[in-house]
Amino acid sequence: MTDRKVALITGSGTGVGAATALMLAQRGYNVLINYSRSEAEARASQAACVDAGADTLLMQGDVAEDADCRALVAGAHARWGRIDALVNNAGVSTFTGAANWDALDASTFQRIFAVNTLGAFQMVRACAPHLKATQGCIVNVSSVAGSLGIGSSVPYIASKGAVNSLTLYLARALAPEVRVNAGWPGRSSSRGFVDGLGQEGFEKVKALTEQSTALGRASTPEDVAEAIVWLIDGARTMTGELLLLDAGLHLGTRLQVPGKA
Repeated sequence: MTDRKVALITGSGTGVGAATALMLAQRGYNVLINYSRSEAEARASQAACVDAGADTLLMQGDVAEDADCRALVAGAHARWGRIDALVNNAGVSTFTGAANWDALDASTFQRIFAVNTLGAFQMVRACAPHLKATQGCIVNVSSVAGSLGIGSSVPYIASKGAVNSLTLYLARALAPEVRVNAGWPGRSSSRGFVDGLGQEGFEKVKALTEQSTALGRASTPEDVAEAIVWLIDGARTMTGELLLLDAGLHLGTRLQVPGKA
């Protein structure tokens, strides 16, 4: 068994997952980097983690498939003999717009729930014995969509609401050995937003976010990753927490204070 802690991060080839993998590598973790389709980006993420001093394992896998989830966990444990942190970051959506119901069918709902909600549960189920052995932790990457009911599509909103409830259940079920928390990013500059909206659409949403959020900015993948790393390494007495990372989006429109520019 390695003396270095080990983190398994799903969807860690790009965006929040890649940023989280790199930050954990910089903090002395070995990391399993998982991707579903983005192999080139995942290899770049792996190289960055190696440069930071981590031993790494790169594995393709679709978390919607239970066999893939079990293979990821088995691969990490076979290589390092331990798993200390699981980050359920893999996620998908469709950018149909929450009001465009006619564009949705059952298969779209099922695919989004299979990755975002069922995938998170399947990863936890496979990892739980190893996390209990190390007194480890789980961070589920949810979304402000699941708390405010706003987002790219109805199935995405519903899937993230389910992840929030799952987080609360797991925090009770796995206590006291394993801490379970979730991070709720708001609108961010991740690749998923750019791919889903197109560059022009993304720039419009980014500008709207900067105008309407209390902090006047959209989150970057690194912003979200910093919070995830804190939930793993710093929040020793926190479990069952749903941490908002939305730059104040939940507060509504900024107030116009007299005398303030």
